[in-house]
Amino acid sequence: MNQRTAQTRDRLLKAAVEVFSSAGIAGATTREIARVAGVNEVTLFRHFQSKEQLLSAVAEHITTAQIEVFADPSEWTEDLTAALGRYARFHDEILEEYSALVRMFIGEADRHPKEALQVLPEYFMPLRVKLIDYLQGCVAQGRVRADIDLLLAVDQFTGMLFAGMLRRHVIPVDRGYGRDRYVESCVDLFVQHIQVRPDRT
Repeated sequence: MNQRTAQTRDRLLKAAVEVFSSAGIAGATTREIARVAGVNEVTLFRHFQSKEQLLSAVAEHITTAQIEVFADPSEWTEDLTAALGRYARFHDEILEEYSALVRMFIGEADRHPKEALQVLPEYFMPLRVKLIDYLQGCVAQGRVRADIDLLLAVDQFTGMLFAGMLRRHVIPVDRGYGRDRYVESCVDLFVQHIQVRPDRT
């Protein structure tokens, strides 16, 4: 793929995020996505055969960025708080960047369950898999409790981060703590729950 083609594809993906976020799955049209991207509709169909394919490409685009960020094993340190803090901040940034799109999928989940169930999990699956792999290694090293259900714990952890995103957009009033403090508190609670303590047998 040459640079010009890649740039056009990138503009189409960004336009798709914008249009899907504002118009919803049914309301978004390829014509409007092309207009926002600054290309004609024929150009859009050269890159994506349908609106559904474009929606899947948006999810793939987001997951690729996640994989690249956590591809280096050195990014996962032995310090639980540091590693999970970095994970939580990046996860929170993804939620914030695509908050309108995520909220759109939640709002339309009943009307378009297939699309919502297909795309939403894809957004965060790479991060989830990386975190579970890291924690399994920590269990083997004796730093994380072996009796923890890691799948459940990770879903609860990311659920707290997700709730933070919703809180910022639904209740934007400062309740005495900001975004950074909320994320740090989620990390602290999670670490306290999963870590092996000296007094624990």
